[in-house]
Amino acid sequence: RIPTDLCVKLSAKLNAALSVKGVEIAVTPEMDYRAAVRFRGADLFAHMADTDPQKEGLKPLPAKAHGEGKAAANMERIVSELAAQAGTILKDEKPANMILLRGFDQPPTLPQFADVYRLKAGAIAVYPMYRGISRLVGMDVIAFEGSSVADEATALEKAWKDHDFIYLHVKKTDAYGEDGNHAAKAHVIEEFDAIVPRILALKPDVLLVTGDHSTPAKLKSHSWHPSPLLLHAPATCRPDGLPRFTEMNCARGCLGRIEAVELMPLALAHALRLDKYGA
Repeated sequence: RIPTDLCVKLSAKLNAALSVKGVEIAVTPEMDYRAAVRFRGADLFAHMADTDPQKEGLKPLPAKAHGEGKAAANMERIVSELAAQAGTILKDEKPANMILLRGFDQPPTLPQFADVYRLKAGAIAVYPMYRGISRLVGMDVIAFEGSSVADEATALEKAWKDHDFIYLHVKKTDAYGEDGNHAAKAHVIEEFDAIVPRILALKPDVLLVTGDHSTPAKLKSHSWHPSPLLLHAPATCRPDGLPRFTEMNCARGCLGRIEAVELMPLALAHALRLDKYGA
């Protein structure tokens, strides 16, 4: 994981030297090793396979479109040329001397959170990608100083009265899981445990604690394991009597296993935000 300042330097070097016929390319540093690549031009194609092989020691994958036609062929050419030029431009850099491209798309039009759930939502996240996703669905992105879990808790306290729903994202559990660093991942979980009393002091109608996926340190990658879920709603919950929030206890919990799309309706129900259906 290269530091952000090196990502900034390498992005600037790419921007100064990249030149692919028929398209304007801009590389914007994000955080750590991530940067966003923007393509502007005619006959572009969003449905491209990643060039990231997702495993160390392997060569980048060739540019491949999930489709056929003029735009698909043109995008394969553009991505191939971009990758080749990036390898030449960065060949003398250490420790990062190449780019891997993944997550191709065009600007999406997504349903807005307020329209779907009738809630004014805010988002608190250190990592820029999650702030961007939150902005795309119409959440207020809450700016704050610092980058620790405690700093996020302070931002939550300040924004609490101005929102009906607040999404607070903790990134480093995932990052340390991918690094295989079990001890550091456990420490971040302990940091979050320490702010739970501050969250409960705000008296939320519903508190949800979960993740978007599992990242076991043993595997050093995302995995198929179900994500644990805690739902705390003092006025409406039926406690299941389990002593701790762990993956094994969640497997025995009264919520059972649910699909992610069921989570918000369940939270709205416990917050008494749903209209009665029927007589």
